[in-house]
Amino acid sequence: MKTLLPLPRRLALTGLALSTVLVLGACAGMSRQDQNTAVGAGVGAVGGAVLTGGSAVGTVGGAAIGGLIGNQIDTKK
Repeated sequence: MKTLLPLPRRLALTGLALSTVLVLGACAGMSRQDQNTAVGAGVGAVGGAVLTGGSAVGTVGGAAIGGLIGNQIDTKK
């Protein structure tokens, strides 16, 4: 028996996949610090959404904090 995901979930996963491809393509000309900021913001947004149950404030707050942390990561050793 074949089970399909509900339509809203399929649309969300398709949108996530498409945005991931676009974001990775956009990172080609970025500096390392800019890339760290973008990745930190993305991870922070997901973390904020998960921790707050999908709250918009939690998502935006997580993105802001993650972006700041990603920006401050020193890649020089």
